Amino acid sequence: MRIKPRRAITETAGKTARADNAGGLRRILERYRALTGGLRRSFLPEWTVNLVVLLFATTSLVQAFVIPSASMEGTLLTGDHVLVDKMIFAPSGGVSSHLLPYREVRRGDIIVFRYPIDLKKDLVKRAIGVPGDRIHLVNKQLILNGHAVNEPYVQHIFPDIDPYRDSFPASAPEPGVMPPAIAMLAGNVVNGDVVVPPGCIFAMGDNRDDSSDSRYWGFVPRQNIEGTPLVIYWSFDAPTADLTNGNIGADHVVDVLTHFFTKTRWSRTLKLVHGYPLQ
Repeated sequence: MRIKPRRAITETAGKTARADNAGGLRRILERYRALTGGLRRSFLPEWTVNLVVLLFATTSLVQAFVIPSASMEGTLLTGDHVLVDKMIFAPSGGVSSHLLPYREVRRGDIIVFRYPIDLKKDLVKRAIGVPGDRIHLVNKQLILNGHAVNEPYVQHIFPDIDPYRDSFPASAPEPGVMPPAIAMLAGNVVNGDVVVPPGCIFAMGDNRDDSSDSRYWGFVPRQNIEGTPLVIYWSFDAPTADLTNGNIGADHVVDVLTHFFTKTRWSRTLKLVHGYPLQ
């Protein structure tokens, strides 16, 4: 009997083992295909539906928004990234307003809205007056419907008194006051109060001394209001110029990548945003 050399025996054994492994792998793949064929066939349409639902939810129900300026400082900081609830405020009329948990804007709500002067821009302020309310300021103190209002959220950064800004609307409009505000002062001031007309909201920033608001550009039309901030999901210390740039600048990208951990305001992460009821 001819004895095979040791090397030949080893090569033959290796081929047999590889064949067995290949056969085992084929059996595993066949079993996998049998078990997951239906799953793989439904994967694409199911995830397509999920993606559509997600996109719908993030545009119709909740939307991301970044605070671009210091006008709400004290409550919202420049660079706060918030999720905005777009369902809370009822549309005017319609069956859905009776079926879904909508409500009207209340005094003290923080609102996100399309800027009346430029509808391409979104602003965030606090609703101070609703239709029928009477508003004026005396040396920075808000007088609402005849009585002084406690506003714990308000911040005053300038010690001086600006006649137009701080005793509104007692003084004549100053340079920079826009035509809608001038029309508001001409047609909606009664006995020293601005009276909010139907379908409008009077809004001001919490950083009261440094806020371009209804005092300077008039009422917010009700149909301009898009929602209210729910939660701060990320806060990054960035300048206004970076946050208002329609195209994300390379400098901002480098800033985020380089200083993500040091300039992220971690204490503000997942902080809830609340209104404050004004009476």
